Amino acid sequence: METRVAVISIIVENSETVETLNSILHEYGEYIIGRMGIPYRAKKVNIISIAIDAPQNLISTLSGRVGKLSGVSVKTAYSGVISCE
Repeated sequence: METRVAVISIIVENSETVETLNSILHEYGEYIIGRMGIPYRAKKVNIISIAIDAPQNLISTLSGRVGKLSGVSVKTAYSGVISCE
């Protein structure tokens, strides 16, 4: 199976979605390399960065699910690194 390394950037403006977001991320936990969350209290947003190594379609599915949440913005950047497992 080919996997890609990517970074998913998430900005949460609606704190009511955090529980659902965490639940979604937990489902993909086996692929997540690392996660960094920054609460920016002055602007009332949370900034989350996810490093992931997974099949491209799985990364796209995760990004799509997160992007459908109310008050959440998501962008994904893929590296050129492709590996076969």
